[in-house]
Amino acid sequence: MRERVVRGEETVTGSNTSDWPTSRDTRQSGPLIVTEDEGLLDDLLRLCAAAGAVPEVIHGAPAHRGSWDSAPLVLVGDDCATRLGSAARREGVVLVGKDLDDSGVWRRAVAIGARNVTLLPDGESWLVDRIADAVEGVGRPAITVGVIGGRGGAGASTLACALAVGAARAGQRTMLIDGDPLGGGLDVLLGGERTEGLRWPAFADSRGRVAGRALEEALPELHSLRVLSWDRGDCAAVPREAMRAVLAAARRRGGVVVVDLPRRLDETAVEALEQLDVGLLVVPAELRAVAAAHQVASMLGMMLGDLRAVVRGPFGHGLDGQEIAHLLGLPLVGELPPEPGLSGTLLAGRPPGGGERGPLARFSAEFWARALTEEGGVPV
Repeated sequence: MRERVVRGEETVTGSNTSDWPTSRDTRQSGPLIVTEDEGLLDDLLRLCAAAGAVPEVIHGAPAHRGSWDSAPLVLVGDDCATRLGSAARREGVVLVGKDLDDSGVWRRAVAIGARNVTLLPDGESWLVDRIADAVEGVGRPAITVGVIGGRGGAGASTLACALAVGAARAGQRTMLIDGDPLGGGLDVLLGGERTEGLRWPAFADSRGRVAGRALEEALPELHSLRVLSWDRGDCAAVPREAMRAVLAAARRRGGVVVVDLPRRLDETAVEALEQLDVGLLVVPAELRAVAAAHQVASMLGMMLGDLRAVVRGPFGHGLDGQEIAHLLGLPLVGELPPEPGLSGTLLAGRPPGGGERGPLARFSAEFWARALTEEGGVPV
């Protein structure tokens, strides 16, 4: 029985879900493909590429069990099923065929212990997701927090950066996503506009499944977190599908994802809202700001199941955080006093909340201390 093993990127054909690069050094082990059907092999290599995976290919049944036992997923072509036998049983085996009218495929799947059968081309989308899940590992998704201003200049971007910096300081894998194309770029706010890495325009054509590890490795690393920001080019929006693919990939990596959202919600921002665990509405303690925030809260309440208020000082007019949250009909996460010397901190290239003693840092630390210990992943 002949066996040929093919490894490396030269075996991968087809196109990825976007044109941004993956990291060769950090790629996880890919699935094992067992088939002698060249047409089926071409299809499976294309689907692995779409999932960001580099497979190992064996033509015929394996002569040794090393690869068979260690692969995160085994894709067995229906042409090889009968020669594997019951000795091939293990978890994570998928029998792949092309004949939609062959009812015997289910019997052959049972014989080799395959819990799943997929028939191409109908099952391509399911199989890409299955490959990506196996390669990346499926754990608890990231706690995903969105921050939005109750009015212009409320300080939502500053709080989003401080929350991301605080999560990274707490030891969490953290990604900060800039959802406001007109905000000037969160990389600037973090003092990293010249840091190498990709920005949103590189992901504008992303569709379907984006590999989470490749996404993380492609982004600039600032203050121990990864940042997906806008650049200073002409691209002022990305399609809803790109936000869906990128944010889903970020969430699959686990840890924490913080999203800075615009006040004017287009379909791309709405897509981000749909993937949030909790939204934080930043409201200055001013009467006009409360009136503006009430309109924003009413709009968000129709799309976001968990929206909470963060009230930013200084406080006056007889208003405090509890009163403002009550007027908005929202639970209060906390009050945020003014940050002394914030302008100087930003001009010096230091991030909001970068110190450990200021109001932003304290607020972030308290927020994550609750969020990361709650069973549901969000603070009460």
